Amino acid sequence: MSSAPAPWSAPAAPNASGASAASLAPAAPETVDLNADVGESFGRWELGDDAALMPHLTSANVACGFHAGDPLTLRRTCALAVEHGVVIGAQVGYRDLAGFGRRFMDVPPAELEADVLYQLAALDGLARAEGGAVAYLKPHGALYHAVEVQPVQAEAVIAAVHAFGGLPVLCRAGSLFADRVASAGLVAVGEGFADRGYLPEGGLVPRTEPGALLTDPDQVADQAVRLARSPGVRSLCLHGDTPGAAGAARAVRDALRDAGIGVAPFAPRPAAGASAGRGTS
Repeated sequence: MSSAPAPWSAPAAPNASGASAASLAPAAPETVDLNADVGESFGRWELGDDAALMPHLTSANVACGFHAGDPLTLRRTCALAVEHGVVIGAQVGYRDLAGFGRRFMDVPPAELEADVLYQLAALDGLARAEGGAVAYLKPHGALYHAVEVQPVQAEAVIAAVHAFGGLPVLCRAGSLFADRVASAGLVAVGEGFADRGYLPEGGLVPRTEPGALLTDPDQVADQAVRLARSPGVRSLCLHGDTPGAAGAARAVRDALRDAGIGVAPFAPRPAAGASAGRGTS
């Protein structure tokens, strides 16, 4: 294991709330997706309140057992998503339960590709048992940041998605990884973080520093609206392990509605009997 690479910084500097100047344009998108990280409890250890959060989401980034989540938790989370009509995505990460996947790991590319493919297939099997299926992929934690600055790891994740049959990939809007995903023939879906602080140059404030997390629902909602109006942002992320996540999600939905922005998933809900791959265009 080596030290974590610094997050890639977007060229357009955001304002103090994390939104770029372009986000202040009056034109609003018709809809935006609202996703959150869920399924991260393990055995008797509970993290977040997925039952309270799920009704407010359109997409669920479900853990896959490597950074968090046990098989029963993941199956129940998939069932909860299906019950609420929420699209299921695979939140893949490093094999790092102790560090919650938030520590960079210098994994050989062939091993990382196999790890990501394993997680995709495992979660898809659990989702199908509950009448759903995996519709997209999102890297988690340290892997999310690593693929923005580590080309070898980025290509390994992309190769795993291709091996699975092709899925949309959630990426930070404007990132180099989003460009790599699109260049590989996959759909790159740009996202913004409603409950995370942004650095002046566009990266996320490291979790070890003050201001990394936004916990006030009104502040989260205001940032969500600004991000939703930013070019390239098609999905807004909330973290299920942030205190008061369900209340923040409710505030975000209300603020988006008041701003004339609808909420809808970016990925279609695949039929459980459909083939694993969703296409690459």
